[in-house]
Amino acid sequence: MIDIKVPTVGESISEVTLVKWLKKDGEWVDRDELICELESEKATFELNAEQAGILHIVAEEGATLNIGDLACQIDETAARPEGAAPKAEAPKAEAKPAAAPAAPKAEAPKAAAPASDVKATPVAQAIMADKQVKPADVKGSGSMGRIMKNDVLEALQNPGRKGGAEAFSREDKREKMSNLRKTVSRRLVEAKNTTAMLTTFNEVDMGRIMEVRKQYKDVFKEMHGVNLGFMSFFTKACCIALEEWPAVNAYIDGDNLVYHQYCDISIAVSAPKGLVVPVIRNAESLSMAEIEGKVGELAKKARENKLTIEEMTGGTFTITNGGVFGSLMSTPIINIPQSAILGMHKIQDRPMAVNGKVEIRPMMYIALSYDHRIIDGRESVSFLVRVKELLEQPELLLFGKDPMKALLEVK
Repeated sequence: MIDIKVPTVGESISEVTLVKWLKKDGEWVDRDELICELESEKATFELNAEQAGILHIVAEEGATLNIGDLACQIDETAARPEGAAPKAEAPKAEAKPAAAPAAPKAEAPKAAAPASDVKATPVAQAIMADKQVKPADVKGSGSMGRIMKNDVLEALQNPGRKGGAEAFSREDKREKMSNLRKTVSRRLVEAKNTTAMLTTFNEVDMGRIMEVRKQYKDVFKEMHGVNLGFMSFFTKACCIALEEWPAVNAYIDGDNLVYHQYCDISIAVSAPKGLVVPVIRNAESLSMAEIEGKVGELAKKARENKLTIEEMTGGTFTITNGGVFGSLMSTPIINIPQSAILGMHKIQDRPMAVNGKVEIRPMMYIALSYDHRIIDGRESVSFLVRVKELLEQPELLLFGKDPMKALLEVK
C-alpha cells in the first residue's frame, strides 16, 4: 500500500484544502493519473497517482490538510479490473460514430463544464453552450438533479428566475471560504491598514490606439498568432514610465527602499475562485507580440486554475482592468508589497474640447493608487501624465520619446 501525502508547495504554505476528488474510492487509477484537486492560499494544484492500483480515499472533500498529511492510499498489488481499460477509453469510442452535424454536442461539455459540476444531458449541454446559459442558472428535473432539455428551455423562457428558484424565495446559502479567498481578503485589509494609500486620476483619449488596432490587427494576428489588445500598449507605456520614475517601481523593506532595475508587471485576472495576479517577467524587454502572448497564456491558466505559485509571485507593479466589467472609474487597492497599481476602465464616447471644437472622443479614465510613504505627489502625477502621453501617441512607445526629437537630440 502506497501513501499519497500532501506535498510541499511553497515555503510559506503550511496547509491546503482538498477541493475535489477526481476519482472515486475503490476505483482503479493508472500511474500519473490525476486523482484530486488541492487548493493553497495562492494557487490550485493537483495530485497524481504515484503507482497504478486501487484508490483508497482517506481525506474528505473540503477538509483542511497540513503539508505531509495523508490524502489517500493506493494498493499497487491489486489486479487491474477487467473493465478498467475500456471505461477509460469510453469517450473516444462514443465520439467515433458521431456524425458531422453532432460535432457541437461533443464540444458542448467543454464549454459548460467549468461553470458547474451539475450533470446534464448532451442535448441540454449543447443548448446551454449555444445560448450561453450557465448550469447554475438551470434547475434540473432529472434523476439526481440532472439537467434535461426542457429544463434549459424553461430557463430561457424565464430568465429572471435564477436556478429555477421560486419567486420571493428567502433561502440562504452558506459555503466555506476558500483559502484563496481568505488570502485575498487578508491582503486587501493589510494593504489598507499598512500603506498610506492615495489615488490620482487622469483620462486618456484612446482614439489613436483604436485606429492602430483597427489598421494592424489582422496582419498582427497573421504574423504573430495572437490578438492585438489594449494590454500590450498599457504594459509598454507603464514600463517606460516606471524607468523614468523608479520610485513607482520600488517598495519599502523595513528602513530601506528597494528599487527594481526591471519591470515585472502583475496583471490582475478574475479567476473562477478569486482574484489572481500572474506576473509578466521583464516586460520592459518584451515586444508587443510577446506581451500579448504572455497575457493570453496567463489568463488562460488563470481561468483553468493552472497557475503555479512562481507565476503569481514577485511582481513589481500591477495593472488591473475593471473596464472589462463596465467600470467607469474606481480606486484600485495596492498589491503589497508593491507601491503602486494602475487601474484601466471602460472606454466611453464623451464630448471633448479638441482644438477649440467639441468632438466625440473614445475616452478612458485611468487611476493610479500609490503608497504615499515612498511616492510623492509629483512622482505619481508625473507618472500618470507620462502614461497618458504614451497611450495617446503610441508611436512614442518605440523610442520612449518623439522620433523627431530623438533625431534632433533635443528634449
